[in-house]
Amino acid sequence: MSKKKINIGYKPVGQFEETRFEKIHNVIFSDSNEASIRVAEEIAELIRKKQAQNEKCVLGLATGSSPIRVYEELVRMHKEEGLSFSNVVTFNLDEYLPMERSNIQSYFYFMHEHLFSHVDIPSENIHIPDGTVPSDQTVEYCLSYEKKIKEHGGLDFQLLGIGRTGHIGFNEPGSHFNSGTRVITLDHITRVDAAPAFLGIDNVPRKAITMGISTVRKAKRIVLLGWGQNKADIIKKTIEGEISSQVPATYLQEHLNCTFVLDNGAGSELTRNKTPWLVDTCEWTEELTAKAIVWLCCVTNKTILNLTDKDYNDNGMADLLTLEDSYDLNIKMFNRLQHTITGWPGGKPNADDSNRPERAAPEKKRVIIFSPHPDDDVISMGGTFDRLVEQGHEVHIAYQTSGNIAVSDTDARKYAEIAMQIHPSTETQNLIDTIAQKTENRIDSPEVRKLKGDIRRSESYAATRYMGLEDTNVHFLDLPFYETGTIKKNNLSDADINIMMDIIKQIKPHQVYAAGDLADPHGTHKVCLDAVFESMKRLSSEAFMKDCWLWLYRGAWHEWDINEIEMAVPMSPSQVLKKRNAIFCHQSQKDGVMFQGDDAREFWMRAEERNKDTANRYKALGMASYSAMEAFVRYKF
Repeated sequence: MSKKKINIGYKPVGQFEETRFEKIHNVIFSDSNEASIRVAEEIAELIRKKQAQNEKCVLGLATGSSPIRVYEELVRMHKEEGLSFSNVVTFNLDEYLPMERSNIQSYFYFMHEHLFSHVDIPSENIHIPDGTVPSDQTVEYCLSYEKKIKEHGGLDFQLLGIGRTGHIGFNEPGSHFNSGTRVITLDHITRVDAAPAFLGIDNVPRKAITMGISTVRKAKRIVLLGWGQNKADIIKKTIEGEISSQVPATYLQEHLNCTFVLDNGAGSELTRNKTPWLVDTCEWTEELTAKAIVWLCCVTNKTILNLTDKDYNDNGMADLLTLEDSYDLNIKMFNRLQHTITGWPGGKPNADDSNRPERAAPEKKRVIIFSPHPDDDVISMGGTFDRLVEQGHEVHIAYQTSGNIAVSDTDARKYAEIAMQIHPSTETQNLIDTIAQKTENRIDSPEVRKLKGDIRRSESYAATRYMGLEDTNVHFLDLPFYETGTIKKNNLSDADINIMMDIIKQIKPHQVYAAGDLADPHGTHKVCLDAVFESMKRLSSEAFMKDCWLWLYRGAWHEWDINEIEMAVPMSPSQVLKKRNAIFCHQSQKDGVMFQGDDAREFWMRAEERNKDTANRYKALGMASYSAMEAFVRYKF
């Protein structure tokens, strides 16, 4: 019997058409905010429908960053539109083991903070796995959790996220499709991803209680949320790959009413998005043509100018040749890529700038480099930073957050003890005692947060001085949204935007550089970029903004695709070394940084190898050979 895909009425970016590659219904939105609102609307509609029928609405709920905006919208609808949760019964997917309910990392705490404490759901209708169950009672407890779900008639709606291992709930690779609620050992990658919230992987529990694959698959309706570039690979494997216990989410291919709701980043690796010419006839825009030609070079292992008609025909791009012959296509792409390369990121004075990424005038520009944390500037664009200073531009560095949460207690205590030796004081001794007596997962006091922020501030000065910048051109904005003492940050407020607007109005820049790394839609980089966008939008009527260009750089994890790059700044071997030394100035973020991710390399190594890889990719396409390159995309409002 053929499988029926349910059309839920979501309005995707581009009409969804199930291709021969795709085995799960999915819709892609331009951003996770819009997508989250649509999912919340579906849940609200189900709740109201059940209320009209005088029935309970049984929801399976997820935690993590993905559903946060969905819960925010549900809370808004409760407060502003009268959406009642009085008939709602919830069952959460999972919980760490062991884990006290009062622990700020517990999913019990998470659900009450983001949803339950703000709506009228009866407390007896809330079911979250108990992380305090003794080990000799877990089997009985898990069976009773399953029984409660069945007693309520099963799950009407199951909300899911997806981990980079392909887990749903905590069903890690190897989970059986008939598995029920049980205790599971967490995969290392899952623990790495959770490490920032726990301030280090050593603090992440090794076990958890989770609903099983079978339990999830029995839900009448399943919606899985996927946000950001870092989920793109696993989303592709899940939607287009074969069903496998090594990617547990692939079991959802057999569910008759399942939809993956994605943003552009998460859906970027799907065949219809990454290589649409392999799926159907394309509208060959300039951007798509550039993307296809770069891809074709990689597939054929040829430079741009060596591509032939046969290469295009053999790789699904024959219709492109009906518009232009391969020679013209190759020449245009070669010139396009060559024109992105410049050793003058601030513009080359007294030169023809018609084929250069930046304007020649004014000769000396005012520049703001916005750095989300106090090291993103040198990690992500240290070579360009150096070039701008060297070429005489008025460069300002604006560190948007204090970065205090990334300083370990060990480092903070070390610096406090040094200060105590230099100038003994009661205040410093109190700091030492507070850090020494800190219990697991306790939020730092304001005094300790200030100490950690001061450590990062001093390291920033060391780096900017090394790069030849005066202290007067270094600005610490300490945006309020960041100052919570925990991984979870506040939403952007007018206070944050006003601080950003003030520094922009003060400097009146010709160039602004900002971190455009959007891998985590809820991360600090994304919030800081939103602050840049909003502040520049509010200032758009100012006369100086007409001459202000915004360039986006990427962080330590991802680089722009070659076809996206609009400015590539080559680095000499000496500049590569200078950038490395500037990163070394951030000593608290070296040798065991808390937010390492799944990459064991230190940040300087990641950045260096990424910059060398960009240069090698340009070389492989037929461009000149450089030691390394930093890449930028211009954002046009």
